[in-house]
Amino acid sequence: QSASPLGPLGIEAALEAQADPSIQPHPKIFDEFALTDRVALVSGGNRGLGLEMAIALAEAGARAVYCFDLPEKPSEEFVASQEYVSKLGNNSRLEYFAADVRDQQLLWKKAEEIGDKEQRLDICVAAAGILKPHMDCLEYPADVFREVVEVNTTGVLFTAQAAGRQMARFGRGGSIILIASMSGSITNRDHAWVSYNSSKSAVLQMARSMACELGEKKIRVNTLSPGHIYTKMTAAYLDNQPHLLDKWSSMNPLGRLGRPDELRGVVAWLASDASTFCTGSDIIVSGGHHSW
Repeated sequence: QSASPLGPLGIEAALEAQADPSIQPHPKIFDEFALTDRVALVSGGNRGLGLEMAIALAEAGARAVYCFDLPEKPSEEFVASQEYVSKLGNNSRLEYFAADVRDQQLLWKKAEEIGDKEQRLDICVAAAGILKPHMDCLEYPADVFREVVEVNTTGVLFTAQAAGRQMARFGRGGSIILIASMSGSITNRDHAWVSYNSSKSAVLQMARSMACELGEKKIRVNTLSPGHIYTKMTAAYLDNQPHLLDKWSSMNPLGRLGRPDELRGVVAWLASDASTFCTGSDIIVSGGHHSW
């Protein structure tokens, strides 16, 4: 059964309307993007890309978006975002809890509690990640390498597991979106980031592997690979090395860095019924960085 629950759509709808003049056609494309009543889990949701994506899910109609991050208390940006979402008038809400993505049992437990309360979990965005300063690959310290991989790769798995277990529990399927990076499929020129690049490349294969296992449960798993986006994490580099702003900008055809809000549409699409045949894919949003 491949028919959309929103069907008939497109040509099929046009033919049905032609056969039955009593049918009043109306647009359905935005219905396909709607996340009405769905529940989401977002790691790294205290600020930056994670929080930006959480707001997008709320705007698309998600009932609740549970964000977690390391700090015990949420940031000022999160509090402002939470208030903003509460005023949207669509009954959506942002929630926050503190957790370390490296704590598998804690994440599983928190996701189960969310499932018990909401009786569903439909969307996962694994956005938590860290980036360390330049270090020679031949001298890279073991503890630093392990830390990056534990957060950026192992922590992504634990987040996806936590949400995926609840998706399987309720049998409605779901969409798991792992935030990788263009650095998972290319190497940033003149940047010695062997740990970050390796960790993100592993996330690409993780998504493909999970997609193949979970397809029969109607759980889709994809990666989103941003290019150079101006966030607090990248600002830490750029503020200390202003020349990098022009350098990074010149490395893609659009000649600029991306904005966090430019990832809203693709996240909404991946989370929604507009992308029901997309799984095991890597969606690159890099301003064309890969293209030359």
